[in-house]
Amino acid sequence: MTYRLTCASSLLLGALLGSAAFAQDDKAVTIVLSEELELIDPCMASQSNIGRVLLQNISETLAVFEPSTAKLLPKLAESWEETEAGAWRFKLRSGVNFSDGTAFGAADVVHSLERAISDQISCEIGGKYFGGFEIQAVAVDDTTVDITSDPAQPILPLLMSSLTIVPEETPLEYVQTPVGTGPYEMTERNMGTNIVLEKRDDYWGEAPEVAKATYIFRSDSSVRAAMVEVGEADIAPVISELDATNQDTDFAYPNSETTYMRLDHATAPTDDRRVREALNLAVDREAFIGTLMAQEAVLATAVVPPSTAGYNPDLKPYAFDPDRARELLAEAKADGVPVDDEIRIIGRIGLFPNDAEVLEALMAMFKDVGFNVTLEMLEVGEYNTYYNRPFAEDRGPQMVSAQHDNAKGDPVFSMYFKYGSEGQQSGLVYPELDEMIAKATAATGDERAALWSEVMTSIHEEHIGDVLLFHMVGFSRVSPRLDFKPTIATNSELQLSQIGFK
Repeated sequence: MTYRLTCASSLLLGALLGSAAFAQDDKAVTIVLSEELELIDPCMASQSNIGRVLLQNISETLAVFEPSTAKLLPKLAESWEETEAGAWRFKLRSGVNFSDGTAFGAADVVHSLERAISDQISCEIGGKYFGGFEIQAVAVDDTTVDITSDPAQPILPLLMSSLTIVPEETPLEYVQTPVGTGPYEMTERNMGTNIVLEKRDDYWGEAPEVAKATYIFRSDSSVRAAMVEVGEADIAPVISELDATNQDTDFAYPNSETTYMRLDHATAPTDDRRVREALNLAVDREAFIGTLMAQEAVLATAVVPPSTAGYNPDLKPYAFDPDRARELLAEAKADGVPVDDEIRIIGRIGLFPNDAEVLEALMAMFKDVGFNVTLEMLEVGEYNTYYNRPFAEDRGPQMVSAQHDNAKGDPVFSMYFKYGSEGQQSGLVYPELDEMIAKATAATGDERAALWSEVMTSIHEEHIGDVLLFHMVGFSRVSPRLDFKPTIATNSELQLSQIGFK
């Protein structure tokens, strides 16, 4: 990893040094995120920045997946067993209270699952982790829950590591004051300014060292990095590689995110396979490596990282071939495909470092082979109306810049969500692919991995599902006063209980 200090960052650092507020409580931390949180509902915790605030801090799960060991560990559930195919019994931890003082029990688990999958509220956890099959929870007694699925989900306990537990009184609408069983509770939320979490005295588990965490928001990577440098913040979970200039405070880690352009297979001209292939051939992926993308970024052939079960290493990224892209467009146009229609590129401000520059470069590449494209960079709230179902009927041709995180090692957390005909963030509409996904979801062992490999191969080569770009690398800056090292999990959560003080 190369560390560099640019002139601009030097000036910015000097400006911040002039006004830095170095006063920090001994056991308090300040974390600077890349964007304001529009929602802070536990059922949206699969979004990275929401997860960094909520997951295992306020909102806990029945089990916890540990990426470093690939083990599934107990959390709110002490144990679980499969009682028959598709049926699992979870024994819950007793003596646990929510931050509002109410007792945790089986009824809360039942409600949390029903809320996550309810059509009355668009919970991303429900769409991402529990789509494509039927699932039901029944309270046997106060500390026992039976969860069944159809078709049977052999990794159902792993799925439960994604379900954030809320009290049974939580309404079927987004909440802005989350209540959970975790070691922290939210004591302040000042829109546009900060969110404050404070340690609970009545937490059921081991007391963490961090007593208070304040989350602030800055969209500019160099600002976030400089704030840690001068002591105005303690952790910037995401900074650009260009701002990772200090080998004592900056960390590079595989962040399990895959960057891609989602294509709409139901709207012309991207409903034509030749057009989708031309979009892929128009992109010079190698040109981004070491420039706008980190040197360590890897060209993607699937929406999940290479460590995922069933990842097919024999798949190759689409070659940069602008001449062939032009030929394909000409063929499609001759057959009446409206290849000259304007295609809107929808980007999200602050989605990843250098996102606007990457999308501008992609737009230039698409235009060079003959596409009529425009770029719109949107704040997260408006962006989500394009990213998530229900899609607007009159949306017209569009490509949505997207990232997907899967650090849990199995494609079940990705495939229906991203590629099923009814997947919450899917642009594909292929019943035969739905059947392949369902079959892989229900399989086990080597058969499961082989079936997932077939699914990913079909998406990449037969359907040309999207414009896959890069498996990303994350960069974080951490204050030298902290004992904390970012890992692949930092992409989706930031457990305060894992932070110590030197």
